[in-house]
Amino acid sequence: MRTIRTMTRLWLALVALCLALAVLLAAQAAWRAIAAHGVVAPPLPAPAGYEAEDHFPGAALLYAAATTPAAGESAAPAEGVTGTTALPALPVSAAVLAAALRSGSGAAPFSTSAATGLDRSRALECLTAAIYYEAASESDAGQSAVAQVILNRARHPAFPPTVCGVVYQGSERAGCQFSFACDGAMARVPARAAWARAARHAAMALAGYVYAPVGLATHYHTYAVTPTWNRAMVMTDVVGAHLFHRWKGFWGTSAAFARNYRGGEPMPGPHLRLAAPPVVPPPSLIAAAAPLPVAPGAPQPAATPPPDMLPPAATVLDKWKDSGKPLF
Repeated sequence: MRTIRTMTRLWLALVALCLALAVLLAAQAAWRAIAAHGVVAPPLPAPAGYEAEDHFPGAALLYAAATTPAAGESAAPAEGVTGTTALPALPVSAAVLAAALRSGSGAAPFSTSAATGLDRSRALECLTAAIYYEAASESDAGQSAVAQVILNRARHPAFPPTVCGVVYQGSERAGCQFSFACDGAMARVPARAAWARAARHAAMALAGYVYAPVGLATHYHTYAVTPTWNRAMVMTDVVGAHLFHRWKGFWGTSAAFARNYRGGEPMPGPHLRLAAPPVVPPPSLIAAAAPLPVAPGAPQPAATPPPDMLPPAATVLDKWKDSGKPLF
């Protein structure tokens, strides 16, 4: 009887060990699949009571619905959504279009060899800020993906030709392409460790590292929103909480990203706001403020001296000419 109980216990222990090994092997296979793809699975939806302040910066779960800009304008996007911009005219040559479509949709390494040291320093600061405020809570892959989108834009004719210009595009008119540049997020002092981590990914991207899974993506948004423009684009990848998209047709091929980086970086930070145009009074108001005409034969009003005429030079009495001079 005791022997039967012992055998039963050994058999149960063996079955439990086999089950544990099976679970371990399945988990290892899943991890290898995720690592081979270079991304992590998107997080679960935000729980009730989620507060952005508890997850700042890089909190990518609370976002308003994206708005559609008017024709020819660039409206500030919702949080976690890059802005949109008008595309240039397509090349007229059918051969150019055909060659572009054959060129593929892979991004080339970014090069700063034609830029000055000052340009490199400013580009690093701007790219670091964008990674920090857009993806500080993302994985390494998520931060590299955001950096890839910004550098893709810097090489595309629809966007400014500089890194800082791309990051702060539209801030001069409160129509930022990246919402952090307009919503006051930069008023908070960055966390040192998170900023250093973002700087490492920015330096890697500027040195030529290509995060291939997102390809030539120029737009992204979080899984919590569905902007209208994503229906007209091709989704290239999902990394963390962000979905990445590229344009269809010619503007989503490598031939459209042929602009070489030449530097010329502006000062890091949001651009100065454009001054409001001068207010021109209506003609009726100007006519009402004009002086009344003088009747013929009436005495003419005394002419007033020009406002810039200087007063006559002051005169000093002889007995006060030496005042203020040293006595020795």
